[in-house]
Formats: sequence, structure tokens, C-alpha cells
Amino acid sequence: MLLRVIPPINASGRVQMAIDHWLLTQHLQGKQPPSLRFYTWEQPTISLGYHQKAYPEHWDHLPVEIVRRPTGGRAVLHGGDLTYMVVLSNLKKTHRDAYCYVCSFLVQGWRSLGRELVFGDAGRGYIHNPSCFGTATAADLITLQGEKFIGSAQLRRGNGILQHGSMLLDLNKPLFLEVFGISPPTPPPIPLTLEVIIETLTQSARDCLGLEIISQPLASEEWEMILANST
Repeated sequence: MLLRVIPPINASGRVQMAIDHWLLTQHLQGKQPPSLRFYTWEQPTISLGYHQKAYPEHWDHLPVEIVRRPTGGRAVLHGGDLTYMVVLSNLKKTHRDAYCYVCSFLVQGWRSLGRELVFGDAGRGYIHNPSCFGTATAADLITLQGEKFIGSAQLRRGNGILQHGSMLLDLNKPLFLEVFGISPPTPPPIPLTLEVIIETLTQSARDCLGLEIISQPLASEEWEMILANST
């Protein structure tokens, strides 16, 4: 099978979420193969988990875009991070096993880049933390020092899975404190370019997921469909 790799896109949170949702929908309709993409955010953005019904009123007065993810979890402040997205189907795995399967390419890829990652082990207490990066569940990847590095969330629809997550490469600490009111995490320095990181993780996805890679940007007609559903 093919794995469609979409070259990196820098766009608003609204557009990024629309792309992710569209890729899953198209895949479930048999119009798209499994897909992988990495993206960045054109401005500071708070993404809310799908079931996160309320958020602090003062967020509306901050210089951030607020969007809702199609996946669950807590709020994430984006900006300086790198986000990945994978769409697959027919895994026939439990939620936990599916997370492990998809995250295997992140673990292997970052190991080759010099960073060992393991799964977090926080229990249900995570729901009381306003920030996704304030705690690490079994769906997240942490460093050997216990620092959360990749937070992931998943949506299951039929036999399809959309999983995406944020890699904490850099952080606007004053804005994080203003948003969440807690001390921000301190991402360890990563002396690598985004291009190197993305290329390494893409090759790791090929090896771990066992799919042949085809690099294919979004076509103009695809953009039209995506943007039509992003308002």
C-alpha cells in the first residue's frame, strides 16, 4: 500500500484542522490512501480537544487563534512546535495498541536523531490539568528524564483512525504562562532543522508502517474542497 506524504504546510489552525478532517473523510470514502503530514502554525494557536466544552474567558482576549480539534484531549498552545498527522484504517487494534503502533515511527525516528522516548503513565488525573503538556498519559511520549515531548490525540471513525500530535521544539513561555497560569515546560534544545527532523521521521514512518511513500502536495481542487469546509 501507499502512504501519501503531504509536504509541510504553514497555515492557520482553522485550515490545518480542516485538512486533517478532510483527509480522514476522503480516506474512509476510499478516495485517498493512508496519509502522513507535518505542519506548523502561522500564528500562536490554542487547539481545544473535541470534548472540551468550555475554556477560560480571558483566552478570547489573548493574541491567539482558538480552534477545536476533531480529536480529544486537553488544550494545546501551538507555536514553535511541529505537528504530525497520520490517517490509517483497518488496524484492528485497541486504542492503546493503535497509539503504540502509530507512535512507533516517532520513537524510532527520534532515536535516530539522538533522543530516546517512552510512553507516559499518567492516569485519569490529566483531565484536571488545563494544558495538554502539563501531564503525560499513556498516549504521550516523554524523555527519559520524564519531560513530555510529544502529546498525541486520536479520532476513530468506522475502521479509520486519525492521529495527530504536537512535538515541543520551542515555546513562547510568557504566552504559555498567560494562557494556562502555570509554569511552562522547558523543551530541551534540539540542534536540528525542521527539514532534517521531517525527513528522518518520514523515512521512519515508511519503515515502521510498512508502506511505500509517495510525496504528493495538495492539488488545487483538493484545496478548494478543504477550504469550502473550513469556515
